[in-house]
Amino acid sequence: MLVSSSSHLRRELATRLAPLNWHLYEAASGAEALEALTLQGNIQVLLLDPALPDLLPSEFQGLLGQVFPALEVLTLDTAACKVASSTHSLSTLSPQLTAVLNQEEGRSQLQLTPRLNEHLRAPSGGPRLRGVIGDSAAMQRVFSLTHMVALRDTTVLVTGESGTGKDLIAQAIHQISPRRNAPFVVVNCAAIPEALLEAELFGYAKGAFTGAMQSRVGRIHAAQGGTLFLDEIGDMPLSLQGKILRFVEQGEVQRLGSNENIRVDVRMVAATNADLKSQVQQKLFREDLYYRLAIFPIHLTPLRERGGDVVKLAHFFASRFCPGVKLSEPALNLLRTHNWPGNVRELRNVIERASIMAGAASEISENDIIL
Repeated sequence: MLVSSSSHLRRELATRLAPLNWHLYEAASGAEALEALTLQGNIQVLLLDPALPDLLPSEFQGLLGQVFPALEVLTLDTAACKVASSTHSLSTLSPQLTAVLNQEEGRSQLQLTPRLNEHLRAPSGGPRLRGVIGDSAAMQRVFSLTHMVALRDTTVLVTGESGTGKDLIAQAIHQISPRRNAPFVVVNCAAIPEALLEAELFGYAKGAFTGAMQSRVGRIHAAQGGTLFLDEIGDMPLSLQGKILRFVEQGEVQRLGSNENIRVDVRMVAATNADLKSQVQQKLFREDLYYRLAIFPIHLTPLRERGGDVVKLAHFFASRFCPGVKLSEPALNLLRTHNWPGNVRELRNVIERASIMAGAASEISENDIIL
């Protein structure tokens, strides 16, 4: 993978690697690189242009070393990268990169392992998030990314299947951010009818429509100083997406029925289980809004791909619903083999139901588990 904001540098390197049949992943920012590393799982070498547009090189490399310990990182000389960007030539790059590209041993160095994720290990004692359970490598990455971005006002897009806990990540970002003492306002874009959503978000002035007997502050304004969480952003009507883009870019809202622009200081976190890139291609979601939201993406892996997290979560929920009652080994085996299409939410419901079925028993058996 090459991480550089220079499209010229990325294009030149892709040209050089093409005859060698090496697959090159490209990323224009640190956040984009972290997303690709998490989703692909088969990247072995990373070439880093330290002039990142979104993250400090030190914190980016620190995170790479923590959650991708098997990844080899080659840092390109900053001055050489600038020359390469302007001359379109790789001959000015660092000797280390030249060796990797031109020497035969460099070729073996860039061979991709079939399953790099098998060699990744979650760092012991790594950062945690209150209310979020998981020891898998995938969750350790989420923990680290969340802690990193929470200290900034960067817009975050949390993606993942339904039931993976996107709302918990949004809450965690707020709780460990400098805005923690200000409001955390949630808007479910799929739960509010389209005709009412604009008024809910932006508020309205007295007389703006029939029944508007007095002015009302919208939920964006209500989050002043804090965090606005737009859940299920993929269901937001196209007619409103332009106004949300204006709010994100300019920090202003305009109530229905008013010409006054109101300045707001709000950090936005959005979440979706939809494929927004596909929606952009289908003209169902604005491309400019997508890229504005996805400055720092955090992807939540499905529970079925999180290994031992199933058992850890099952014990956690069992202790909540029936303290002192344990799960039998046959019950745990049943949970391990289930595919969990509903993810963590489904597991929670299964354990709550099983705790009721167990009655006064000292343990939850496999007969109490209904899948």
